[in-house]
Amino acid sequence: MGWAGRSIWLPRLAQHPAFALTAAVDPDAVVRASVRRDHPDLTVLPTVDALGAEPVDLAVVAVPNHLHAPVACELLARGTPVFLEKPVCLDAAEADQLAEAERSGGTVLLAGSAARYRADVRRLAELVPKLGTVRHVDLSWVRSRGVPSAGGWFTDQRTAGGGALVDLGWHLLDVLTGLLGPLGVAQAVGAVSDDFLHDGAWRAVWRKDAPVAAGGDVEDTARAFLVTDHGTSVSLRASWASHEPRDVTTIRVEGSAGSAELRCTFGFSPNREGGPVLTLLRDGEPERIEVPREAIGAEYHQQLDQLVSALTDPAAPGRAITEARSTIDVIDRVYASAARSRA
Repeated sequence: MGWAGRSIWLPRLAQHPAFALTAAVDPDAVVRASVRRDHPDLTVLPTVDALGAEPVDLAVVAVPNHLHAPVACELLARGTPVFLEKPVCLDAAEADQLAEAERSGGTVLLAGSAARYRADVRRLAELVPKLGTVRHVDLSWVRSRGVPSAGGWFTDQRTAGGGALVDLGWHLLDVLTGLLGPLGVAQAVGAVSDDFLHDGAWRAVWRKDAPVAAGGDVEDTARAFLVTDHGTSVSLRASWASHEPRDVTTIRVEGSAGSAELRCTFGFSPNREGGPVLTLLRDGEPERIEVPREAIGAEYHQQLDQLVSALTDPAAPGRAITEARSTIDVIDRVYASAARSRA
């Protein structure tokens, strides 16, 4: 019941008509007491084992990154369907463990990455078939000031598995899959930096994290260039902090018959663009495409809408792990490239 559990999932699950909350789990007694005060009718437990044998339809796992696979595997192995926050895994070995737990438990793992459920991203996806052969995709999520939990688990390689690339980059790569479908990556190079990580002035104050000394051993910015098996190039930038005045997400798809660009702000930061702007460009003529307005964070509610049908989809088992393998492979290769250039 950290920031994601209490700020994103618990209130949305409580409000969603398709779900009934059964229990919340956190090992910290202070956190459990706080959750009980906010949700007096909710059972609050110290461990997953304390859930007992009573079956539940779905367990939402939103714990620190290094615990994603162990907690999800424990639940899957006992036959409990799991909705796992990103990153689904931190390496190929964890992907193998999740796959085995899903098989042995006879259940399903569903993956959490809400960006592809945004109304503006879905509208962009509708334009992609009109662009002809896709030649290049530019993906960037750049925060002005937004290092999460600086000095805490989020900026510790052992517990986070990486920095902005694992955090923001996972969302961007998931959007790429949503736009173009599963992709093999033939080439991947990248660079990372930590110019802002060690100065507390660049932390994400809107998260209301407990104050700790800034620092860590991960990157606050990652830049990468990929080439897919089909020859499509992809540039990616994920930055927790920068010298930009606003937090901006940009997705541009360039094709043989036109290009489309979405400029918006992913996430919950209040320092955001005025609203999403989607532009279609063909033959030198720009066309502003209407995008439905939605509240900040609406994509998470939309994702919950999809979970109900996903739980009974016979094609769902194995899908999340297949996509996660592809994503973590790209991330690993970008980190490896960055390490070689620093050596």
